[in-house]
Amino acid sequence: QVQLVESGGGLVQAGESLKLSCAASGRPLSFTAMAWYRRPPGKQREFVAGIISGGNIKYADSVKGRFTISRDIRKNTVYLQMNSPILEDTAVYYCNAKSPYGDIWGQGTQVTVSS
Repeated sequence: QVQLVESGGGLVQAGESLKLSCAASGRPLSFTAMAWYRRPPGKQREFVAGIISGGNIKYADSVKGRFTISRDIRKNTVYLQMNSPILEDTAVYYCNAKSPYGDIWGQGTQVTVSS
């Protein structure tokens, strides 16, 4: 069984930086893509950033230029560097991985941006 474990969430002031990590544990699997999603309070889950095996990267317009996704394939870990966070970035952040057996999700990590 493969699990994704997020870490790095917490309380951050607007304008400061925060880095989230998501590590895969368990049976080694080849992920074709890894991504970050988030669920703001009272809203639906939304895409934040994703990276596929070939290195292609996509960002939601709302975080473009502020967030950076990166991946360490050897460690099966994906990161989300959050620079200049704003209040609207407050959400539970989820890690997602696409495996040959389907989507795998982490349990989520809370990020709260304060003014």
